[in-house]
Amino acid sequence: MASASGVVTRFAPSPTGFLHIGGARTALFNWLYAKHTGGRFLLRIEDTDRARSTDAAIAAILDGLQWLGLDWEGEPVFQFARAERHKEVAYQLLESGNAYRCYSTPEELEAYRAEADAARKALSDAKKAGAPAEDIARLEAALAAKPRVFNSPYRDGRTSPAPDAPFVIRLKAPREGETVVEDEVQGRVQWANKDLDDMVLLRSDGTPTYMLAVVVDDHDMGITHVIRGDDHLTNAARQKQIYNAMGWDVPTFAHIPLIHGPDGAKLSKRHGALGVDAYRAMGYLPDAMRNYLARLGWGHGDDEIFTTAQAADWFDLDAIGRSPSRFDFAKLENLNGVYIRNTPDAELVRYIREVLPTLEDADYFCARANENTWQQLEAAMPGLKERAKTIKELVKSAEYLVATLPPIEARGDLNASNSTISGVTIVADRVPIQPDEKAAKILSPEARKHLAALHQRFAALETWDAASIEAATRIYAEETGAKLGNIAQPLRAAATGRTVSPPVFDVLAVLGRDEALARIADQAG
Repeated sequence: MASASGVVTRFAPSPTGFLHIGGARTALFNWLYAKHTGGRFLLRIEDTDRARSTDAAIAAILDGLQWLGLDWEGEPVFQFARAERHKEVAYQLLESGNAYRCYSTPEELEAYRAEADAARKALSDAKKAGAPAEDIARLEAALAAKPRVFNSPYRDGRTSPAPDAPFVIRLKAPREGETVVEDEVQGRVQWANKDLDDMVLLRSDGTPTYMLAVVVDDHDMGITHVIRGDDHLTNAARQKQIYNAMGWDVPTFAHIPLIHGPDGAKLSKRHGALGVDAYRAMGYLPDAMRNYLARLGWGHGDDEIFTTAQAADWFDLDAIGRSPSRFDFAKLENLNGVYIRNTPDAELVRYIREVLPTLEDADYFCARANENTWQQLEAAMPGLKERAKTIKELVKSAEYLVATLPPIEARGDLNASNSTISGVTIVADRVPIQPDEKAAKILSPEARKHLAALHQRFAALETWDAASIEAATRIYAEETGAKLGNIAQPLRAAATGRTVSPPVFDVLAVLGRDEALARIADQAG
């Protein structure tokens, strides 16, 4: 199916591990450009490395893209399944005279490279030692005869050493002139053809190489724009030679700088999480991740926070910078906090229910939540999301909602009723809160007397809401001459078991009259 604009982009990961954050940004840029131009975004799984490609990695890539909301058109293309097509093109190049059979053995290749390295070292040593000019000239001539780029003796028609000798198929690359790529990000990039060897297209076992497979797949898929990391820039020169040899249209190339860590070094494990799944587990929202990744290397004026629709409307290749971007976890956290605060409460609850089983440090909440918990969570959300920068923090702050629920015996359907979850009966008995060390210090004998008195007053309230609870507390403080803080903190400790929480009167209102009074009674002594 042709796109309205004719633009077709693709994301082509290798399934040898998780979806790297750099790969996710590459996918996003391809997706945004397709959306911006009214084009198509396709997915190809480059699984030709059979030893390292795994089904688990493929699943992780698909899951990561789906979590980020980067939908692709049609079914993913699997590169390994197209090996016969790649082989067919190699033989087409052979028949057209643009490729040749090379019978050089691995040992001969190694010997050639060793001689070239030795010639290079001899020239370097001679120059450092101040050798006579005639010696330098002689060594330069020797090096010219043995360039590092392998010159196959079979390029110009040398016959096979034996009828059944194994061979590879090499591209007969041009020797003179330059290969030039007009890159949409890097600008005009050129390579002297004498420095580009005759790359192998088909190995001696008949399997195609990566270089050939990528070009054939991109051509057959109708890819018009190849947007990828600049670590592939040299590949563009080699791949353009294959396009030219086949007489195919060369796609537009855009090689984007890599992502670096805060210290300016290439992003690696020592900088923190690398896989998209890890960011989901740490509690980042997909909308926030899209916004943040878009700003890593691309910009629209001074705009820092924008919707995905705005990004798609604004995105273009000429706004991608040439310098590496730095991944800043603090900026990501702050941005994520903004998205949490701006997301409707009900939507946040739905998202938490979806990701809770994979969220870091959420076992306590996950093991206790029941249907009533989700209703309470939505009611508590205005207070919870004001402080949280991640969903992980938000859920941690919401643990007070389930603090008196016994853990269920097995994790099951989180959407089940109060009575059973996946057939496991939930014990109905309450478990009194065990205050943490700081909260326990607040619950002094005097504080417990205040709790006992407040329990009576709260029980008499006609309306159970934050305003009524606060009003009753203030009246009690005025009558007893106690400071409001000296009363509110014991209430917080009794209601949550902690010294830090959302506004305590909101907490009591969300818990409901019966549960709130029960918690106060537990600590009143």
